[in-house]
Amino acid sequence: MAAHLSYGRVNLNVLREAMRKELREFLDKCAGSKAIVWDEYLTGPFGLIAQYSLLKEHEVEKMFTLKAGRLPAADVKNVIFFVRPKLELMDIIAENVLCEDRARCPRDLHILFVPRRSLLCEQRLKDQGVLGSFIYREEYSLDLIPFDGDLLSMESETSFKECYLENDQTSLYHAAKGLMTLQALYGTIPQIIGKGECARHVVNMMIRMKREFTGSQNSILPIFDTVLLLDRNIDLLTPLATQLTYEGLIDEIYGIQNTHVKLPPEKFAPKKQSEGGKELPTEPKKLQLNSAEELYAEIRDKNFNAVGPVLSKKAKVISAAFEERHNAKTVGEIKQFVSQLPHMQAARGSLANHTSIAELIKVITTSEAFRDNLTVEQEFMTGIDTDKVNSYIEDCISQKDPLIKILRLVCLQSVCNNGLKQKVLDYYKREILQTYGYEYLLTLNNLEKAGLLKPQGSSRNNYPTIRKTLRLWVEEVNEQNPSDISYVYSGYAPLSVRLAQLLARPGWRSIEEVLKMLPGPHFEERQPLPVGLLKKRQQGENKVTLVFFLGGVAYAEIAALRFLSQMEDGGTEYIIATTKLINGTSWIKSLMDKPEASPF
Repeated sequence: MAAHLSYGRVNLNVLREAMRKELREFLDKCAGSKAIVWDEYLTGPFGLIAQYSLLKEHEVEKMFTLKAGRLPAADVKNVIFFVRPKLELMDIIAENVLCEDRARCPRDLHILFVPRRSLLCEQRLKDQGVLGSFIYREEYSLDLIPFDGDLLSMESETSFKECYLENDQTSLYHAAKGLMTLQALYGTIPQIIGKGECARHVVNMMIRMKREFTGSQNSILPIFDTVLLLDRNIDLLTPLATQLTYEGLIDEIYGIQNTHVKLPPEKFAPKKQSEGGKELPTEPKKLQLNSAEELYAEIRDKNFNAVGPVLSKKAKVISAAFEERHNAKTVGEIKQFVSQLPHMQAARGSLANHTSIAELIKVITTSEAFRDNLTVEQEFMTGIDTDKVNSYIEDCISQKDPLIKILRLVCLQSVCNNGLKQKVLDYYKREILQTYGYEYLLTLNNLEKAGLLKPQGSSRNNYPTIRKTLRLWVEEVNEQNPSDISYVYSGYAPLSVRLAQLLARPGWRSIEEVLKMLPGPHFEERQPLPVGLLKKRQQGENKVTLVFFLGGVAYAEIAALRFLSQMEDGGTEYIIATTKLINGTSWIKSLMDKPEASPF
């Protein structure tokens, strides 16, 4: 059992167990020894569901990464391909199969599509003459993967691009499917509220899926009261801004992948090693980050400026605990001290790791470049000089700073100004293309199509009204002991989370005018519950709301929702689901189109 998945009101271990069961059933179908050939992107998400030990129990003896050419030699009865339904992967599989020497080593071949089978992919395998070689062609519905006790992600890296550029609703179908799975395990969600075109599509698909299953009544007492579906494009600003929580900054600087982060190794080398002139480790230090680690659970959502004091307080507590050993006199006392030792040593290791990470981050957050960048972001967010060419951005371009940094700032300016004046936009585009290369013309077009970088229309700039009505900028922020969600960006309250907060109370009726200014419809649907399942809330028991971000969510938004969950008088506990965990950099990258940047 993964203990960190069951601490909240919703035990997400139930979902993980259901996924593990489905995986075991498939593996047992392929009787005998097995080798798995992995689509590399899937290994991270799968690692959150099943460790290698589970695969080993079901006779998986070898694992390989999917590569062109001949399959590695393995004396096994079955070879199973675990792949996403992508055409380019089918070509590699076809090559693998054609290289199999059937006469010398007849192995049974199977293919498991994640999360869905695809007719196009099967047709491609048929065209290559290999479809008939597979005994089992099945699908494994890895829709919503539990990342933590209150966090689920589909890890669909192209969902935003598919929805907003390619008009492809595949990821929305998977989102609807994932919500149906949740309802099958945790009961029907009585209230569905949404804002945005994609949210509307997801709900329509859910209603259709429900009609197809009319025969079965869900007799589970519902755990969720509400699901709130939010399109990413109703709040394009939040992911563009630099996150200032501890977890947000780790993600901004190093990138967190499937709850793991890779860090520069020299910072984690034992003291003796670094002083004794010995070889320093060259492999990056890989750490898992989730609430299973007490200290991380305590500091992950704090503003980075509040992390230092917590770490130094922890250090004092831990060293005092180790000092206790001198006071242990009797056998009983010594025994008790020894029994606590493993926990204390784990706490000391955890403290050492997070102190090192905090030092690495501090070097960056105290640098002039970081501060200047932040100042410009905050000026845009407060509406200062958003309608003219920004001299800091000009300087960054002339110094050839990383292109993504430039794009994030220009997009932020555009979003805060409801588009840029044509001549300002043209100037930025010209400078970017002349400095970084004309191959980025496609990227600029994509950003424009997605509404991130656009010319100002005839309509007026609504952002100041939205900012004022929703209190998106808070002047006096207490970063150490916050009283408002704006602490996650040191002053800016994420629009998406403000909407969730206002929905809980006083309700969206109070902000009808602002909702109309944001793109897409807003709507509410009720799902009737079978008689006898109407939820009776205990005195003082919080409501449970699932907030589903379609197109991605940033860690700072997650921190803000956790903050609302923990408020004494909040009355609502939030579970967060998303198509992908993103930050400004990974998000812009997913929209970049460089002809030579092929993944293979």
